[in-house]
Amino acid sequence: MTLETAVVGSVGADSHLAGVQECPATELVAVCDGDEARAREKATEYDANAYADFEGLLARESPEWIHLCTPVGTHLELARMAIEDGIPVLIAAPVTDTVANAAELERLVAEYDATVSVAHDRNFTPAVRSARDHIEDGAVGEVRSVDLLYACETWPDGADRGAGAFELPGGEFEAGLAHPIYTVLNLGGFPSHPDSIQSSASLLDGDQVFGYDSAQFQYTTDDGVLCSGTVVASDVSHRVIQVHGDRGSIEIDVDSQSVTVRGRDEQATKTRALDTVGHVLNQIRGAAGSLTADADPDRDDDQAAPAPHRHQFAEEARAIQRDEPPAVPVDEGTWTLRIIEAIRASSRAVPDEQTVPLQTDSA
Repeated sequence: MTLETAVVGSVGADSHLAGVQECPATELVAVCDGDEARAREKATEYDANAYADFEGLLARESPEWIHLCTPVGTHLELARMAIEDGIPVLIAAPVTDTVANAAELERLVAEYDATVSVAHDRNFTPAVRSARDHIEDGAVGEVRSVDLLYACETWPDGADRGAGAFELPGGEFEAGLAHPIYTVLNLGGFPSHPDSIQSSASLLDGDQVFGYDSAQFQYTTDDGVLCSGTVVASDVSHRVIQVHGDRGSIEIDVDSQSVTVRGRDEQATKTRALDTVGHVLNQIRGAAGSLTADADPDRDDDQAAPAPHRHQFAEEARAIQRDEPPAVPVDEGTWTLRIIEAIRASSRAVPDEQTVPLQTDSA
């Protein structure tokens, strides 16, 4: 059984269009975009029906799943229409433009018992999935902390995500913040309370028109897990996530897609030396695996996993078919926004009480 799927919004949505088309559990039946010419172009490219308005799509098609890839300010109302029609929805990150709208979306999900998920594809990279499996298998015991260093984000005046990003206090830098944040949420858990989120932000060049190009955040979960992240704009990529437990630790090298597990051992010096060798070998294996997957994107086995979007699509589709909870629930998107808003408030550009809606496209 395949889910007849419609993708709404085509700007920057090729990962959704291709992912739906290539996923064995889905069939792309429609593409919708306010620009009729663009909708027709993408529909022709992906062999689907074209629509210039969402209401027209709902009136003429019977999609079993909808992907929302429209500008973030439209997410809530379009999702509301799909929810009221009883259609499961996957929303491109960020889930909405403000925490208040995300909370309203959560209310709609509860009221209609709807299936709504968020496209947090970085949680489905081979390394993060492997680390999560190790955690669930008890490889590190009780998790005590999750620490992230993300030095690779776009500079605020970059042009990767469209002109809408320039409306944000952190520009392009802020437009990419959701990815490292939701990875920490996924591995460590959610904050115990919004007030437990602490943050700071800084700007390398004080003459820039943007508010910040680096950020830190930390919080504690209900289980006492201390989670923290440092994200900086950089031309050199260095992305590492460390998960510490009471019996061991895991290091994820995001760039090489390698995972190293270290356990407790009395022969600490010898163990650390062996761990270093093992870590280097893991980096080589991870890099080789990533190259293999890129060279043969249709492979769908454990050794060469599909692209992150496709992997999430497969998991979300299975959950819909089995009437199970989504792989990425709406509240993960809401907590991501809460942390972003806390970072904004700590930057020089935004007073503590002010909330600036996201304006960027959901690419």
